[in-house]
Amino acid sequence: MVRVMTTTPIALAVLGSGNGTNFQALADAIGAGRLDARIVCVLSNVENAFILERARRLNIPAEYVSPAPFKTKLDGVAEQQTLDRLRHYGAELIALAGFMMIIKPRLLKAFAGRIVNIHPSLLPAFPGLEAWKQALAGGIKITGCTVHYVDAGTDTGPIILQRTVQVLESDTAESLHARIQEQEHLAYPAAVQQVIAKIRGQARGG
Repeated sequence: MVRVMTTTPIALAVLGSGNGTNFQALADAIGAGRLDARIVCVLSNVENAFILERARRLNIPAEYVSPAPFKTKLDGVAEQQTLDRLRHYGAELIALAGFMMIIKPRLLKAFAGRIVNIHPSLLPAFPGLEAWKQALAGGIKITGCTVHYVDAGTDTGPIILQRTVQVLESDTAESLHARIQEQEHLAYPAAVQQVIAKIRGQARGG
């Protein structure tokens, strides 16, 4: 059953560097009436990232923003250009979807409490890159995914929502990652909807 939203959707911007499956999950949730947002733009630091093609197929503005002069942090000219594009599209909330650059203080300040990320582990365990491989190497039995607010650290912001995934004895890095992604696609829209409800509550003074 499709739930009918009665409020003005939040203007959501998505930043990504890769395939964009979590962007797709957000877009699908919006289409199904489970997420009260409209995606106003998709920005990527990778010129040929498939997330841009996904957005264009949905008639969502999709732009490449050069990361120069840095490769791993959104700083300097690239940060200013990103801010300019976000303001141009009227973004109110930012969702990182496989965005492989560190967010720096100016963007954090401009969107304080309004930047969220999804990470493929149960934070604070296994922050950083390829967390599913870290989980396998660590020999743990349960991992999962975490949606959290973005702060100045690496995967250290306040947790919004988590979902668990059992690590099987037969798991490879690929099979475990695939099952974590299945849970990510459920968790991210639900968590973003929680953030939207919080933003609206603050706007009402609640």
